[in-house]
Amino acid sequence: MAQSEQGERLERLLGYLAVDPHNPALLRDAADAAMGAQDFAQAGALLATLEEIGQAGLIHRNLAGIAAMRGGDAQRAVAIFAGLLADNPDDPGLRFNCAWARALAKDFVGARDLLDDDLTARLPQAALLDVQLLHDAGEFDRAAERARGHIARHPDYPPLLAAVSVLALDVEDEELARHCAERGGGHPDALTTLGTLTLGAMDHAGAQALFERALSANPQSPRAWIGLGLAHLGGERAGEAGPMLDKGAEMFGDHLGSWIAAGWAYLLAGEHEQARDRFERARQIDPNFAESHGSLAVMDVLAGDSESAQRRMKVALRLDRACFSGAFAQMLMASAAGDAGAAQRIADIALKQPLDDKGHTIADALARLAR
Repeated sequence: MAQSEQGERLERLLGYLAVDPHNPALLRDAADAAMGAQDFAQAGALLATLEEIGQAGLIHRNLAGIAAMRGGDAQRAVAIFAGLLADNPDDPGLRFNCAWARALAKDFVGARDLLDDDLTARLPQAALLDVQLLHDAGEFDRAAERARGHIARHPDYPPLLAAVSVLALDVEDEELARHCAERGGGHPDALTTLGTLTLGAMDHAGAQALFERALSANPQSPRAWIGLGLAHLGGERAGEAGPMLDKGAEMFGDHLGSWIAAGWAYLLAGEHEQARDRFERARQIDPNFAESHGSLAVMDVLAGDSESAQRRMKVALRLDRACFSGAFAQMLMASAAGDAGAAQRIADIALKQPLDDKGHTIADALARLAR
């Protein structure tokens, strides 16, 4: 039944409850309708009334916990599921729900303690949560090791395969990434992984189509927004790329490569003020990130501030001898000899030239940085 139909059903049942407020059957039906209508506060209130009159069974208490989670009250959900699990310690569904609630409440250690091998072997959604928690914690190698075991046990669960495809990109296992993404169906994370791999093959149009499909399924995917921006950047549409990269960077918040990629998109589009702002954001997030200093050095060269450019360039190359933007700033300074106009002309040419014999451009280099 559609959400709108469930909403109409809920209104009708609430009208009946106004006359008979403690009718258990009406309360159960209304709670079910409220969940279908995604009115989780109303569902929680109805289930609380059912509990108060002593008519709530295990299924309804479990539903109350789910309503709390989906309504944004993770702490209440933890309390509900912890109580239920204490009375039903062998119930795998309750154990998973409790782990899920703890993760939403940012009790990541508590969540992971509940995800033992037995639970992840029984429930693919528990295996998925296990991978996500380890990935988010930056334990890439351990996450990848466990992920391989999970997909062997649950080879037909698209959300798990999609999550592993994203992890595989971060550990630079493109074979595993492709394997999982191709079996992830239409899951937006799987499409995003395929888009990223397609972008790496310099098929910008093909990558754009995949990222657009991913965003149609999940408009809140920062990786897909960044990928779409990079596809536009690689297709020499820098003016369109900047806002897309901004959106992904804002969603990620502290992902340095995203802000740097956004800055270079604006630089390629000739919007220097916006470019400097994005590079400065990255520097503020992590003052030890070489590309921030190197990118700001490039902006200083283009602004004719050789002293600041020299200082930033030295910092960038000290932090990372292989810093791309630091080397680019160094090249600009040497070629332009302090002439800002000459530096801009040199930059305009250099930014469009292939970096190697395979035709990789600066946009392609940024794609790896922003991954």
